Amino acid sequence: MARTKPSTAHLALVRALKEHGLKATPTQVERWQQNGWLPKPSAWFEPDSPTIQPHILHRAMHLAITARQGRGMGWIGWHLWAADATPDSAQRLRTALVASLKRPLARAGVDKIPTGNSDRAFQARRAVAARMLRNRRLPRRDLDETLRAHAAEAGLELPRSPGALPNVFHQALVDAGARLLLGGADDLGIEELLEALERAMPDHTETIERMRETHRQAELDGTDLLAQSPWAQGIPGMVRTVETADDRDLCRAVHTCTLATGALHELMRRSSDEPEILARLAGDVMWQRWAVVGGITPEGAPGLAAVALNTVQYLTEPDWAAELGRYMSLMHALDVVYPTHSGTRGGGMEA
Repeated sequence: MARTKPSTAHLALVRALKEHGLKATPTQVERWQQNGWLPKPSAWFEPDSPTIQPHILHRAMHLAITARQGRGMGWIGWHLWAADATPDSAQRLRTALVASLKRPLARAGVDKIPTGNSDRAFQARRAVAARMLRNRRLPRRDLDETLRAHAAEAGLELPRSPGALPNVFHQALVDAGARLLLGGADDLGIEELLEALERAMPDHTETIERMRETHRQAELDGTDLLAQSPWAQGIPGMVRTVETADDRDLCRAVHTCTLATGALHELMRRSSDEPEILARLAGDVMWQRWAVVGGITPEGAPGLAAVALNTVQYLTEPDWAAELGRYMSLMHALDVVYPTHSGTRGGGMEA
């Protein structure tokens, strides 16, 4: 079937982008609209004028820049859905987040997590965990340590947290994490998790003993701290969190997490010329609690997974959400102190 000719509106937006040095085809613009990243063309223009509204042009420019860099929209597309906060965009977000959370199962060819409390179900979940990790290449060095080495080359020593993990990708932690994702706290008790930490952190025995004592005291008071974790119910629990969240809460969580990630990416880019940025970022507790374990996202599916996990944590841990908001204030302050060309705060995304 022959394609219809591009609409006048699509051509007008293409011309407007070209005037700003950006290239897009009418087909791309149509795809952006179909994916919900642009509204209907009737909403693009100033009243009784052929001029594209500034906020529409800004959004299209960001889409064109992302497309020009040769990558999928990824979590940037999620950010745009969250910014719109309509029932349609919330449902698109919900569907995308759930798919991302379930991706480890899909990669392992698992349609459904084995359920039940029997030994057979427990062993079946362990077998699935092993399948999830099969042929996975794990970094030998933690991201934090890699950044520390780069900073040292620039003559800057980053502050070190005494309780920081030397490598969050240590095999013992990855194995434990896979089991936690599948069976939750019921399959992986706190003692097994602490033992995994001991293997990953052989030089931090005092820190681990303090953690062990904290959990022991909580148990005596009738509290299971691990069960209170957002990961306590594994993937099924995280999926339920996303599926049952109020539309506005879900959009707010994704919008905040993606905006924070965009801001962090932009500041990390600038830090090569301004090493003090990295020192200020790393000197905050949220560097370990968020930045190096989920804020500095890689490209593709792993980056989407990181944002999905951040979203779950934002929805389930109000204190963590408040700390992320505080860290965003720090990043905004650094953006002001170490400016670059206009329009790049938050990775060029709309606030």
